[in-house]
Amino acid sequence: MTDLQIAKTITLKPISSIAEKFGIAPDDIEMYGKYKAKLPLKAINSEKLNESHLILVSAISPTPAGEGKTTMSIGLSEALNQLQKKTTVVLREPSLGPVFGIKGGATGGGYAQVLPMEDINLHFTGDFAAIEKAHNLLAAIIDNNIQSKSNSLQLDPRTIGWKRVVDLNDRALRHVIVGLGGTTSGVPRETGFDITAASEIMAILCLAENLMDLKKRLGNIFIGYTYNKQPIYAKDLKAEGAMTALLKDAIKPNLVQTIEGNPAIIHGGPFANIAQGTNSVIATKMAMSFSEYTVTEAGFGFDLGAEKFFDIKCQSANLNPKAVVLTTTIRALKYHGGAELNNLTTPDLIALKQGLPNLEKHLENIAKFNVPPIIAINKFSSDSEEEIQFIIDFANSNNIKIAIADIWAHGGKGAIDLAQKVIQSAEANTTHFTSLYNWNEDVKAKIETIAKEIYGAEYVDYTSRAKTQLNKISDLGLEQLPVCIAKTQKSLSDNPKLLGRPKDFIITVRDIEIAAGAGFLIPITGDIMRMPGLPAHPSSEGIDINEEGEITGLF
Repeated sequence: MTDLQIAKTITLKPISSIAEKFGIAPDDIEMYGKYKAKLPLKAINSEKLNESHLILVSAISPTPAGEGKTTMSIGLSEALNQLQKKTTVVLREPSLGPVFGIKGGATGGGYAQVLPMEDINLHFTGDFAAIEKAHNLLAAIIDNNIQSKSNSLQLDPRTIGWKRVVDLNDRALRHVIVGLGGTTSGVPRETGFDITAASEIMAILCLAENLMDLKKRLGNIFIGYTYNKQPIYAKDLKAEGAMTALLKDAIKPNLVQTIEGNPAIIHGGPFANIAQGTNSVIATKMAMSFSEYTVTEAGFGFDLGAEKFFDIKCQSANLNPKAVVLTTTIRALKYHGGAELNNLTTPDLIALKQGLPNLEKHLENIAKFNVPPIIAINKFSSDSEEEIQFIIDFANSNNIKIAIADIWAHGGKGAIDLAQKVIQSAEANTTHFTSLYNWNEDVKAKIETIAKEIYGAEYVDYTSRAKTQLNKISDLGLEQLPVCIAKTQKSLSDNPKLLGRPKDFIITVRDIEIAAGAGFLIPITGDIMRMPGLPAHPSSEGIDINEEGEITGLF
């Protein structure tokens, strides 16, 4: 059966009973129908955070279809619950870009899913729409201020970096001109659209500690300069109050359930190749307030989401992860060993061995943060026993815990061995994770530390535009902010064609965007796009609905 067909065989429990199982009274949740609810921020208990074991699920460098981090996270949480460890899985919300594009939804797969699958993958509780509206409200206020004669801040349109956003892959919107149509239709200027997952407001929502912190961060969004070279922020436009009002419900994390009827929290959805790639601080702390174990995930490979999880989210929120589950697939290792995409289901021990250095590099990177790794082989039916044994032998020879997780077919039961190894690692870990760099270091030093230590680059080059941005960052007094590097997920380098474990390569920083509200800088490398495009045959072609309102084609 497809993921959607499996999901439809499950009889969902009322969300009120899921809330009770989580530990919150039904009267304290805000219902969004029968099976979705918002959780109150007041329920977070900071005194209990250290009592919960925080487990991060990451992955090796993926194939275009992804390697199943979300599925692994859900399956692991089910298994931990089966072992009588009260566990909550905390995930990001799906973006409509991948849902209608090439990657599909983000609610897990097979018998390791969060439900209701259709709702979560589509509009859910409206969080993305609220973020989109708050973002575009600021864009409208900016253009109105340029147009205004009585309320003008003398903004120089040439310096404005704030674009608009939409939650779809639409390459035609990357570069646009607004304000055409005459003097009553605005001032013409070049701008564009990003996807909502790349919005600074998405990043802000996911790092904010509470509603007032959200408002303060929104006010600190850097807009551009006046003609007199004075910096302008959203608070100068008096925009943060209205923006926060639009986000008053979106800041509350969403409670849903897994296939096995366990609580799951889903909140926020920044991509890891163009943003910080993890769910909200509020959602993570909410789960940790009520759970012995909190399982969360970080987007794409460890070099992207996990590095940002440790260096940005954990430092900002004072979180201390106890273990990293490294999702590994035979097909991805063969892909990085030179096998063609259409041959990944064919046994190929030679390609597997050639792709092994990618796994080795990610394990080395985990060690840099002083957190124990567990290799989790996400089992596919096409994996041969010889291929699986080769990875097991590699792990054993390097004294690294490893487990085969057959979660798509068996849900939590297929991850019991993995869960036992996670418990062993987490309960034996008495250390605190080590960050890769100090936020107070020079901006170039922070970029180069990540590029050399995590990616394996030999050198970092900066375009003239990036150098200009470095000077601007210094002038604005923002050098102490961490860096959130935008980079392709397809390679450890900034060149998607360099698979495996590339060496002796140069990382090129072509621009550095300022996300002062979110509290980080965004060095943009390679040809990374903050507004993806649709493939020749997008997933939307297979999605349909009948007269009874039943949706088909989601995956």
